[in-house]
Amino acid sequence: MWPVNFDGTPALTGRKSAYPPLPLIDGNEKVEVVATLADQDKLTTRYTERAVRFIEKNKEKPFFLYLAHSMPHVPLGVSDKFRGKSEQGKYGDVIMEIDWSVGEILKTLQRSELEDDTLVIYASDNGPWLNFGNHAGSAGPLREGKGGMWEGGARVPCVMRFPGRIQRGKVCDNIASTIDLLPTIAAITGAPLAENRIDGVNLAPLLEGVENANPRDHFFFYYDGELQAVRQGNWKLHFPHRYRSYRGVEPGKNGNPGPYATGETGFELYDLANDIGESVNVSPEHPDIVKRLQALGQEAREELGDKLTNSIGRGVRQPGRK
Repeated sequence: MWPVNFDGTPALTGRKSAYPPLPLIDGNEKVEVVATLADQDKLTTRYTERAVRFIEKNKEKPFFLYLAHSMPHVPLGVSDKFRGKSEQGKYGDVIMEIDWSVGEILKTLQRSELEDDTLVIYASDNGPWLNFGNHAGSAGPLREGKGGMWEGGARVPCVMRFPGRIQRGKVCDNIASTIDLLPTIAAITGAPLAENRIDGVNLAPLLEGVENANPRDHFFFYYDGELQAVRQGNWKLHFPHRYRSYRGVEPGKNGNPGPYATGETGFELYDLANDIGESVNVSPEHPDIVKRLQALGQEAREELGDKLTNSIGRGVRQPGRK
């Protein structure tokens, strides 16, 4: 993403480029090269146009389209038609162009008479990179941002549209994760899954409004091999760990990052139904819930491992073993 530094000079590590030019490949053919920051201004529109052509080409048969926009990851890039158009600076311009992109795809589905027969999922991968300031967006009431397992780092929007299968305007607050999309899409399309065990669960009962459906009972928050928290229902328990923090430091601006702080937490329990910002530790009032979530965490360590406790995990392949 950074073929050059913020001042336009080549980004180098020693004598080699840290971020070499990025070729854009269509099939087996190189069609363009992203060599400068300015070249990235065209990416959102280019991805969108390619996605529209893909839908039109495959409208007579089932298809799967995965469109992963580079934006709004920094460094930001926006086309001329949206530059300076929002009231929120360059970040707002970038979001406007992504909104346009979603609209173009939905219009293509409608024009192709696929609107009522297509599942559309709109989601993000992580929270905002807050030390980039006005190029980072906002986590709203959530605590912290990208790079940690507080809600501001892990909780993201997810909107799904599937006429006839998902009730319009329905809001669901059950636990779900992007790792659940694979088994969900496989279940809806009738595609077989591999025999190997996976972490995801089928969310189709939630989408279809099945009464009392709760396919994901709990969720483990891992970061860089560390089991930092576990959630069950509205209860979330953080385990003792150090984490990247954005509190108490001045963010950067206009594409330049500010510094990080470092936070440290012990065993802390939060009721996300009443405290989405994880501001009031209620572990002293609920020792039974702490004990239950600690037991869940221990199950994860035994299966998956945990760097915080030097646990290897029986499901983790070790060097030299088959």
